[in-house]
Amino acid sequence: MSHVVTTIAEPSVEPIVELEHVNVVRSENVVLHDLSLRIDRGEHLAILGPNGCGKSTLLKTMTCECYPLVQPGTRVRLLGRERWDLTQLKRMLGVVSAELPGRQTLTTTGFDAILTGFFSSSTLWPNLTVTDAMRQRADEIVHEVGAEALRAKPVGEMSAGQQRRIMIGRAMAGASADGHGEVQMLLLDEPSNALDLAAQHDLREMLRRLAQRGIAILLITHHIADILPEMNRIVMMREGRVIADGSKTELLTSAKLSELFGRDIHMSQRDGYFNAW
Repeated sequence: MSHVVTTIAEPSVEPIVELEHVNVVRSENVVLHDLSLRIDRGEHLAILGPNGCGKSTLLKTMTCECYPLVQPGTRVRLLGRERWDLTQLKRMLGVVSAELPGRQTLTTTGFDAILTGFFSSSTLWPNLTVTDAMRQRADEIVHEVGAEALRAKPVGEMSAGQQRRIMIGRAMAGASADGHGEVQMLLLDEPSNALDLAAQHDLREMLRRLAQRGIAILLITHHIADILPEMNRIVMMREGRVIADGSKTELLTSAKLSELFGRDIHMSQRDGYFNAW
């Protein structure tokens, strides 16, 4: 008697970001050159490179703040779609930059600053209606980012590390306008800048918890120590081009980093983190 073995194929992972042959011009200079990149749902990766290599422009391309040249073969597809309402897209992709959304944010409390993420506003203007579902979700986010002590504190009186924690919570709140759902990916641009050693440690531990929950994290940095143990993929950029895309064990070596930064770099590893000097 013969036996038939049926193989059930695993469902393919849906990509969040698909860039193909992208060229971006800023101030009459080509900043990104023929760049292709795919990021899958739930994936954690770091984009690594020296200052001025195009990392921030790549992030702005993903959030449609910069547009590529229209050329044959060029394609930008985000969350399965090529066309987006930008307000809706920003709610799905939580962008965390080093800058605060506006001067009004400085006088806004930590809890209210998180609520502004539902509206992509700099403060809670009188015409905005905060629902019970939004407040409930904001309460959950306060706990998730460890900001309980910052609920009533004005953002302008917070340390840089505390502000970064609130801005991450704000990005998470933007998942949907009604207070339901969750951000699909956090995009962090140089998140440890201006933070002291204790704040850097706290930030990384918080991001690790979010990564372990399955929220995709894209980290743009030139600091090796920012790369979380949960991040297994590294994309290296130089002069607007992706020069390497692979695993940490393959790319976080003295030889590869020395080539990337043009200096003799030495590496060490401890508790899943890498350090360079």
